[in-house]
Amino acid sequence: MSSNISVATASSGFYQGFNKIVSITPKALVLGLIAWAVLKPIHAKETLLSVQLWTTSYFGSWYMIAAAVFMIAVIVLAIIPRTGRIKLGQADDRPEFSLFSWFAMMFGAGIGIGMLTYSTGEPLSHFVTNPDTIKGLSTSLDADNVRNAFKWGFFHYALTPWGCYAIIGIALGYFSYNKGLPLTIRSSLQPLFGNAIQGWVGHVVDIAAILATIIGVGVTIGYGVSQFASGVFNISGAQWLMNSDGTPSFAAQFVALLVVLIASTLSAMSGVSKGIKWLSNINMGLSVFLLIFFVFFGSLAFAVNAFGFAIWDYVVNLATMSFTVWDVTEDKELAQWQGGWSIFYWAWWIAFAPFVGLFLARVSRGRTIREYVLGAMIVPSLTCLTWFALIGGTAIDLELSGVAQGRIVNADISAQLYQTINLILSPELAAAMSAVIVVLLLTYLVTSVDSAILIVTTLASGGDQSQKNTKHIIIWGVIFTAVIASLLAAGGMSTLRSAMIIGALPFSFVMMLMLISLLKSLFLSRTQ
Repeated sequence: MSSNISVATASSGFYQGFNKIVSITPKALVLGLIAWAVLKPIHAKETLLSVQLWTTSYFGSWYMIAAAVFMIAVIVLAIIPRTGRIKLGQADDRPEFSLFSWFAMMFGAGIGIGMLTYSTGEPLSHFVTNPDTIKGLSTSLDADNVRNAFKWGFFHYALTPWGCYAIIGIALGYFSYNKGLPLTIRSSLQPLFGNAIQGWVGHVVDIAAILATIIGVGVTIGYGVSQFASGVFNISGAQWLMNSDGTPSFAAQFVALLVVLIASTLSAMSGVSKGIKWLSNINMGLSVFLLIFFVFFGSLAFAVNAFGFAIWDYVVNLATMSFTVWDVTEDKELAQWQGGWSIFYWAWWIAFAPFVGLFLARVSRGRTIREYVLGAMIVPSLTCLTWFALIGGTAIDLELSGVAQGRIVNADISAQLYQTINLILSPELAAAMSAVIVVLLLTYLVTSVDSAILIVTTLASGGDQSQKNTKHIIIWGVIFTAVIASLLAAGGMSTLRSAMIIGALPFSFVMMLMLISLLKSLFLSRTQ
C-alpha cells in the first residue's frame, strides 16, 4: 500500500493549510440549512420530519443491521490473536496519555452528556413503555417491568454504540499510524479506491463526515443545554428559564449555547493535551463523585440487583434485539417505538462516529486493537450500566415505592435527574448538588464541542493535527452554535433529531465501506 497519499491544501490566503473544497462546501450547506430554519421555520420542521419518516421507513432495517455488524466486527478483531495484538502505531510507539486520562477523554467525548440526560431518562422511559409492555409481556410502571426497562436501556448504550465509534477509531488509527496515511476519514478507504481518495471521492467522504459530525454533535449539545437550563432553574427558580409546560425556554437554551461556545473555543485553541485533557480529567472526577453520592444516598441494593440482571438479560437477548426489525404495516406500535428509540439511537451514534472515532484514534496511538476495544468498548459499556443502575435505579425505586408519585417520570427528560435529587435531599442540599451537576454538564458540553471543532479542522486540513488557526476554530464554533440555535428555534429537539437521522444516512454507507476496507487490509494484504 502506498503511503504517499496526500490531500491538496491551499499554500496561502485565508484557507492556508486547508482544503478549500472540504472546508467551504459543508459551511455552505450548513449555512443554507440555518437560513432555511430561520426564514421558514414551519416549513423546515415539517419537511425534516417528513424526510425523517421516509428515512426510518425505508432504511430502518439498514440502520439496525449496520450497527450490529459494526459491533460484531470490532469484537471479532479483538478476539482473533492475529489482529488483536496489532498495535495502532509503530513498534516503538508508546501511549501518549495515562489510562485515566485516556478513558476520561473517550468517555467524555463519546457519551458523557448522554449519560447525564439519560441516566434517569432512559430507564424511566422504558419503565413506562418498551416492546415487552407493548406485547403484553410486562406491565407499565410495575415491578415486573423493571428488568425490561434496564435491558432495553443497556441495549442502546452498551456494545453497539461503542462498536460504531470503535470501528472508526481502529480504521483511522491503523491507516494513519501503521500505513502512514493522513489522519482523515478518506484514508481508511485507500485499499478500495486507491489514489482516487486524493480527489473528489475523498472530498465527498470527508464532507459527509463533517456534516454528520455537525448534526450529531448538534443533537447532543441540544440535549445538554436543555438539561443545563433545567439545572440552573432548579438552583435559582428563575421563571424565564422554563416554558409553561416544564420544558426549557429557547432563551435559556440560547444563553447556555453562548456560554458553551466561548468556553469551547478557548479550550479548542489550547489543543488536546491541555484544555481537553484537563477538562476530561475534571469531568471524570466529578462523575465519580456523582456516582459515589448515589451509592450513599440512592437505592444501592436496588441498583446492584438491576446491574446483575441487566447484564444477564442483555447478553441473552442481544441477538434478538439487534436483528429484529418490526414492520410498520404489521406491528405499527412496535415499529413506531423502534423508530423513536433504537433506530434514532443508531443514527445518532453513526452521526457521532466520525467525530468520536477520529478523536479516539487521535488519543489511542500506541495501544493494541485488543487494548483499544477493551478501553473504548467494554469498559464504557459497563460504566454506562453503572450510571443507569445507580441513578436510573434510584428514580425507578422512588416511583415504585410511591415516594415520587409521578414527579420524576412525568417531568421533562431534562429535569428528571434534578427531580430525583430533590426527593432525596433537603432543598438547600438539592440546590448544592444541582450546582455540581451543572458544572459537570458544562465540562462535558465544552469537551464535546471543542473536540468536535478540532476534529472538523483536522478533516478540513487533510488530516493535519497541528492546525489550530484561531479564526477557523472561532468560525466552526459559531457554525455549531448557529445550527443548533436555528433548529431549536424552528421546532425544538424534534427538529434537531430529524436533521440528525437524515444526516447520518450517507455516512452509514461510508462506515460500511471503511469496515470492508479495513478487513481487506488486515486479512488480504501481505503486511500489516
